[in-house]
Parts: sequence; C-alpha cells; structure tokens
Amino acid sequence: MKRVPLIGAVVAAGLALAGCGTADEPTTPTATSSGGTKVVKLQLQWFFQAQFAGYIAAVDKGFYKEQGLDVQLLEGGVDIVPQTVLAQGKADYAVAWVPKALASREQGAGITDVGQIFARSGTYQVAFASSNIKIPADFKGKKVGNWGFGNEYELFAGMTKAGLNPGKDVTLVQQQFDMQALLKKEIDVAQAMSYNEYAQLLEATNPATGQLYKPEDFTIIDWKDVGTSMLQDAVWANTDKLKDKAYQDQTVKFLTATIQGWAFCRDNPEQCRDMVVAKGSKLGKTHQLWQMNEVNKLVWPAPLGIGVVSEGDWTRTVDISLNTKNQTGDTVLKKKPEGLDHTNEYINQAVAAAKAAGVDVNGNSFKPATVTLTAGGA
Repeated sequence: MKRVPLIGAVVAAGLALAGCGTADEPTTPTATSSGGTKVVKLQLQWFFQAQFAGYIAAVDKGFYKEQGLDVQLLEGGVDIVPQTVLAQGKADYAVAWVPKALASREQGAGITDVGQIFARSGTYQVAFASSNIKIPADFKGKKVGNWGFGNEYELFAGMTKAGLNPGKDVTLVQQQFDMQALLKKEIDVAQAMSYNEYAQLLEATNPATGQLYKPEDFTIIDWKDVGTSMLQDAVWANTDKLKDKAYQDQTVKFLTATIQGWAFCRDNPEQCRDMVVAKGSKLGKTHQLWQMNEVNKLVWPAPLGIGVVSEGDWTRTVDISLNTKNQTGDTVLKKKPEGLDHTNEYINQAVAAAKAAGVDVNGNSFKPATVTLTAGGA
C-alpha cells in the first residue's frame, strides 16, 4: 500500500459528507505538541501487542501526523478499563469490546462507538481432541474455564443456546489469561482468543511426543460458527464532545489515519510485527506474527468499509447482552442502549477520504498467511 497524504482527502470528504455540527459551535480547548500537531490520547484495552498493530503503525509511519495529530498510545492492563478512562476525560478515544462498553454506558459513561475496527469475534473455547468435546452441549458436567470480567457472554450464550444452564450444568472455573489450566488438564475446556491464547497451546511441548502440540490435538468451538459471537474491538469517542465541530473533524482525521494504519498492517504484516515488538511487547516475534495474521482475519475483508458498523451484528450483540444470563442470573445490559450508542457518520467520512487517497478500505483480496509457531513463540 502506498503511503499517501490524506489531509486533502479528509477535507473533501468532510464537505461531501458534512457532520451534524456547525462552524459556529463552541470548540473544545486543545493541546498542541511542539510541532504544532494536536495531541490526541488513545487508551488501549490491553498491553502492547499486534491486537493494536494498526494504531501502532499509524503512529510509526506518520499517518496520524499527516492528519495534524500527535497520537499518544496509552497501554492498557488488567486494572485499566478503557471506556472509563475515556468517560473521565483522561483520553480522547478508547479501544474496547462493545458489550463491556455498553455496560459502562448503562452505568453513565458518555461514550459512542465511532469505528468498529474488528468486524468479527476472535473468541474460542478450546478442548483437547481426546476429550470428545466438540460442541457446546458437550460441556455438560465438565470444568469450563472462562476469564470473567465481561469476556464470558459469548460462552454463556453458546451454552444457553445448547440448552445448558451455565449455573447448574457445568462447573465454572476462573481462568487466568493463559492456557496452563488446560495444558495441565485442570479444566476440560478453556477460553482463548484466536490471536493469542490459542497460539500459546501450539507453542507448548506435548509431553507424549516431545514435539510442539499440533492443531489436530485440539478441538475449537468458534462462537462465530455457533451464532453467539459479539462485536469486540471498537474505537469509542466521547459522546458530549461529538457535539463539537472541532472534535467531529478530529474524529474523522483520527479514523482516516487509523484506516491507513490497519491497511498497512494487512499488506505488511511482518513490518507491523516488528513495530509491535519494538514497543516492548513481552510476546515473541513468531507469536506476534501469528497474532498479526489472526487479527487481520478479524478486520478483513471489510465489505462495508473498515470500521463501519454492521447493524445486524450490532443488533445480535445487544440482544445477547440483554438476554443472556451468567451463572448468577445477571445480564450484561438491563435495557436497550439509549442515546447515541454508535454511529457510522464519522467512519463513513473517513472511509471516503481514505478511499479517495488510494487506500484499499475493503481488503476483498486479503488472504491470510501461514505462520509457523516456535516453542514459546520466540
């Protein structure tokens, strides 16, 4: 993908697809860096890894600076709730899973999904093939690992769809953010992200053979296949600030450069892997290349244009959030989201601007690579 300046294209798209604000609306005071660019803070939802490669690339390749933005990436972690950081005004945008962010909205966080970067869920449940666990109904009577913290609702929806009562028919086990409990056979089925924990299994040594485990050693339950997948990584903006024309324009510029970053990582996965590793990720190079490849599958192809919310996927995510109960009978949401929970207004302008500048915003020809993992993902 060619690196092309997109500022003119953003201006043109903004004229063609005008936002709801007007020029005489009050603007929010802004901070500028020494180079005259606007400082913008993006709160990530986890530690630096290829899950966020598009944003890292947009910084490192200068795509944000071409838009007049000095984007600072705020690393996430176990105790950081991105949507709360955003709602408290400590960041300008945040990356967060849709169900978790909607729950925060229900509790008063004024945030709006302005860019649904991941079009697909990457959540699995994984079991040893020898366990004969092949479908969610097979979880009955088994020890089922899950992370909690709002990550578990696809699992609960899948079990409910299979006719299981998550609070009675299985033994739920609080799982760490790794696969050790499954590898030690302390649990029968484990939660995993396609781009992270599943790879950890294939980087581990099978004691029976002395070689690394192979994909055929495991069974994957993919919630996309079951029909209970939910929308995950999205860019969230401050709802009140979206009334401000300056913030609207900034959002379009931020999303335009973000699109360019993700398109670059689609076309240059190894370069993006190297950028992520250089950020200090604790995960190794082959693991990060695997992650980059798998994350690209969640983004591309993007038939509507990268980041555009599919209303069908949104409705399914809200329905599961409203109707799926966890083991204590709680749901993610108590009522349908109110107000501006999501909008395609700004991402549509960004897609138009990026497309006008020659960026492939759909990735219809994208084909994932074959990545060979090594011991420990080194």
